[in-house]
Amino acid sequence: MSSFSSAFSVIDSHTAGHPTRVILSGVPKLYGSSVREKRDHFRRRFDHLRPALLHEPRGHAAMVGLVPVASDVADYGAFFISSYVYLDMCGHGTIGLARTLAFTGQISVETGDSFTLETPAGIVTVHLIWSEDGSLDRVRIANVPSYVGLERLSVSVEGIGKVDAAIVYAGMWYALVDAAPLGFKLIPDNASALMQAGARIKDAIKAATKDLPLLAGAAAPSVLFHDADSAHSATHFLVLETNKFDRSPCGTGTSARLTYLLGKGLIDPDQTYHAKNIFGIPFEARLQRRVEEQGREAMIIEIEGSAFITSTQTIYFEKGDPLSKGFLAR
Repeated sequence: MSSFSSAFSVIDSHTAGHPTRVILSGVPKLYGSSVREKRDHFRRRFDHLRPALLHEPRGHAAMVGLVPVASDVADYGAFFISSYVYLDMCGHGTIGLARTLAFTGQISVETGDSFTLETPAGIVTVHLIWSEDGSLDRVRIANVPSYVGLERLSVSVEGIGKVDAAIVYAGMWYALVDAAPLGFKLIPDNASALMQAGARIKDAIKAATKDLPLLAGAAAPSVLFHDADSAHSATHFLVLETNKFDRSPCGTGTSARLTYLLGKGLIDPDQTYHAKNIFGIPFEARLQRRVEEQGREAMIIEIEGSAFITSTQTIYFEKGDPLSKGFLAR
């Protein structure tokens, strides 16, 4: 008979191809007056659970986890964990959470068309679009305020040359890089090469911005390659690490891209922006309203997409398992 040291109940979903693992049980009690404080308590005391639950052999490099916690200021609270960093906000993960809540019956047509969610980045409003049969069809998130940090940053990258990027905040920091001038085609067959190139660009941007007060204490901006086919439509490929890319068009990254386009007057305020991933699956984004954030012009962007349940499972840690801590291979 097997002997287990711990077990965690989870529900997995994917949003435009990128996974969200909602961890329903097994996480110890977390303390704090806000979701951010509870996330920080988890990071200080229980960070070992992050690789154990997300890395191989129970997950993989691209797995994203979501830990639901109570909120005093919103209907729900949650924070996001990933294979390398903690995410202050995650668009695809929030869509995945909504789908999971619908799957478990915690939300339905009868409970309403929206709920609020407290994240470490702030409170977002999650709008629910129900189909005629009562199932959850699509989710639209009113994101935290987005704003342009640097309109243009130029870095020299070995093997690539000069790279221009805009640095934009949308719950996380992103470096927006036009793929076309670099000769990069955003297609599935190029995923490995794009990850390698994006990681080198990310390192160069990290070095160039390390002393900027704007980014103090923040994770290095991830590189969002975009390849536009019109003023309001583009393919996205977000590079997170040498072995990790966002399979979705990236919800907060899409918010960042639309914020930049609006700020430059390259898209009309009433137009819908279509961001496709390399598999052709779209997110839609729209400007909800303009606001002020820390003395800057900022924008509330709505991101819309769908998620699908892939599994319900109990993750076990059997005593004596030499790989219970998890592992990643680059």
